[in-house]
Amino acid sequence: MQDPMTPRRFRIARTLRETKDIFTWELRAEDGGEFAFSPGQYNMVYIYGIGEVPVSISGDAADRRKLLHTTRAVGAVTEAMRALKKGDMAGVRGPFGSVWPLDKLEGKDIVLVAGGVGLPPLRPAVYHILRNRAKYGRCTLLCGARTPQDIAFAQELERWRGRLDFDVHVTVDSAGPDWRGNVGVVTTLVSRAVFTPEKTAALVCGPEIMMRFAAAELANRGVREDSMYITLERNMKCGIGLCGHCQLGPVFICKDGPVFNYGMIKQWFLKREI
Repeated sequence: MQDPMTPRRFRIARTLRETKDIFTWELRAEDGGEFAFSPGQYNMVYIYGIGEVPVSISGDAADRRKLLHTTRAVGAVTEAMRALKKGDMAGVRGPFGSVWPLDKLEGKDIVLVAGGVGLPPLRPAVYHILRNRAKYGRCTLLCGARTPQDIAFAQELERWRGRLDFDVHVTVDSAGPDWRGNVGVVTTLVSRAVFTPEKTAALVCGPEIMMRFAAAELANRGVREDSMYITLERNMKCGIGLCGHCQLGPVFICKDGPVFNYGMIKQWFLKREI
């Protein structure tokens, strides 16, 4: 069993520019082995000589040959990640953390709400749902971005939108005259989604303030708080609950999360000073 603090070496097979500051890495294990994970989990990605950051896994859990990470370049490590090219090496520790409880949610309507860079952590859940579509009720994805140019996975969203068994609604905070879609924050889409509240589960990912308002809107529609799930990634450093940087009330986000039942974490999540 590999030491969880020792990075496994991966080589960049491909880099995709999703938007001006969001990019996706396709990684292959240097040892030629596979990489198993469950939707919702994350890795600690290490850039040699720079440092490491937690990044959710954005690929399909059914494909163990390649590992996909999508992130926004916002700091020293992620800027260094963006500068790397095909063939360059990175270290990966993981997978870590809790998962989207997709098996538990079979038979329910599913509402997925993504804001900002919230779609990458949800994308493995979408792949799982679509691959097992008959096991779920009505499924809806609500996706928000700052502008049309900031929409990640735009082509994939269009393919999903073309399905008859998966509802996709996209909105942007602001847009020019050429945009023909919705304008407004992603939480405004909750009122338009079609689902049966008493049999609905929600998976939510995005900026924390967006997740607070999304949970409130879903509750207004009648979705139970213990049927909502959110994912957090703030302040994670070690991935195994050792350093204490990510403690939130009685839990460690890296070890007990990043996916939490909203009803269970709400009292801590809503305290601004924590």
